[in-house]
Amino acid sequence: MRVMAQMAMVMNLDKCIGCHTCSVTCKQAWTNRSGVEYVWFNNVETRPGQGYPRTYEDQERWRGGWTLGRRGRLKLKGGGRLRKLLTIFSNPKLPSIDDYYEPWTYDYENLTTAPQQEHTPVARPKSLISGKDMKISWSANWDDDLGGAPEHGAKDPLLKNIADKVKFEFEQTFMFYLPRICEHCLNPSCAASCPSGAIYKRSEDGIVLVDQDRCRGWRMCVSGCPYKKVYFNHRTGKAEKCTFCFPRIEVGLPTVCAETCVGRLRYIGLVLYDADKVLEAASTPDEHDLCEAQREVLLDPEDPRVQREAERAGIPRDWIEAARRSPIHALINTYRVALPLHPEYRTMPMVWYIPPLSPVVDIVRDTGHDAEDHGNLFAAIDALRIPVEYLAELFTAGDVEPVNAVLRRLAAMRCYMRDINLGREPQESIAEKVGMTGEQLYDMYRLLALAKYDERYVIPPAHAEQAHGLEELATECSLDYEGGPGMTGSGPFGESSGGPSPIAVENFRMLRDRQTTDTVAAPVDKGSRVNLLNWDGKGQPDGLFPPRDRPGGGDPAGEGEPKP
Repeated sequence: MRVMAQMAMVMNLDKCIGCHTCSVTCKQAWTNRSGVEYVWFNNVETRPGQGYPRTYEDQERWRGGWTLGRRGRLKLKGGGRLRKLLTIFSNPKLPSIDDYYEPWTYDYENLTTAPQQEHTPVARPKSLISGKDMKISWSANWDDDLGGAPEHGAKDPLLKNIADKVKFEFEQTFMFYLPRICEHCLNPSCAASCPSGAIYKRSEDGIVLVDQDRCRGWRMCVSGCPYKKVYFNHRTGKAEKCTFCFPRIEVGLPTVCAETCVGRLRYIGLVLYDADKVLEAASTPDEHDLCEAQREVLLDPEDPRVQREAERAGIPRDWIEAARRSPIHALINTYRVALPLHPEYRTMPMVWYIPPLSPVVDIVRDTGHDAEDHGNLFAAIDALRIPVEYLAELFTAGDVEPVNAVLRRLAAMRCYMRDINLGREPQESIAEKVGMTGEQLYDMYRLLALAKYDERYVIPPAHAEQAHGLEELATECSLDYEGGPGMTGSGPFGESSGGPSPIAVENFRMLRDRQTTDTVAAPVDKGSRVNLLNWDGKGQPDGLFPPRDRPGGGDPAGEGEPKP
């Protein structure tokens, strides 16, 4: 047993109202600069729908994630080292700007400077790429609230596995919202796809990051990620992705998207997992067993043996205590109501979802029956197999039974709590029907409906004595060892070059200073540096040569200042 810690998130889809507050605040915090106008580290999709980028779930087209070879060993669906070597200068499996959307702004100045006239002036949409007038036809949330409409819903890649009759009936059944961020997988295919080894998984908390100094802009990570949550900054020539707001996490604060979530649907916490079981779980032959295999990788933090092994692995005691109080482990393995997104990609995602029950309740209510009666509600879940099948395509590789079990537990909680709220004696038989006790149903209700801030976000701050470990950024993937499929080791793809780049453990004051500084990032002379990958060879960019304040160039005394 090799115990490791992982920061994880669970989202309760019953609570998402599609307000996009999480997307906007994430955009302002992380991608509000030039080169990433089209990028949304957090986006909210309407399902059914095409998603962002369009049809990203169609892996027959994009070839993302992992697959099993003939001998049952994991291999990248997009091909291994040889294929990457042959296509390294021409990667054909990349979404185009049309698959994302062409970013735009509006000519607001025309509104404020237009003279008095008969007709009302307009603010024309202007492309942020070309600067020309454009006609808006697609964006990151274009099928918002229209996902079930025939024009958009029929293009959902998940519906190709369901009969035409099912598609037609499903479009009339319900829609729901699906917020998405990087999954920070236990077995990230983006890291394994990177030829330069720039993407790494931090050993202390499992957050997947991009080393901007090592990134060479090959964009193989964009192709390798099946969730398409790695993006290319066309101004810097570097890959960027969701960082799980690690500067906030290190000081015990939740991510920006979770902090600002209006519906309070996000839960963040630490889980312990057995790194030695990741390869075996990801290689599970039957796709329907992948969800349960991933659950078994997570360890019980109440187990004294797990606690001993965690301490032996160097995990601080307060982190182990945080894992014991974690809402993530409770929702995944104690109450078993959270499911991973597309486990068939075999990346072992660590952002889990509680499937929505509300549409089922609404349909029962519309029939004139008591929607809170457990007999009616259980029967409705069994009868509404069409939406359950769609949820199964999202969360259990098409296996309906685990989704049915989750919905029945959520329905049982609703029915059980109804008796308590009305002052009646609770029925233990309701809990027994779903394999739980009344006490467990009540605790689950408290966590899902009444949990306070410090119960939803159990985030242990990083330790000052771990600062040296936090500086070692060239952390290997969980599967990157002899015989494993990881590609960040030695060889033509993934050689480690140079020393690791330091990142310090931030405190509140350092976090404030970093967020209010005039420079984009330290060091202070970064603005005068030149990225030769983006230089078109014309002119003389500032910083390319030493300043010419004195004959011979340079300033030996170190007293001169570079030209602006």
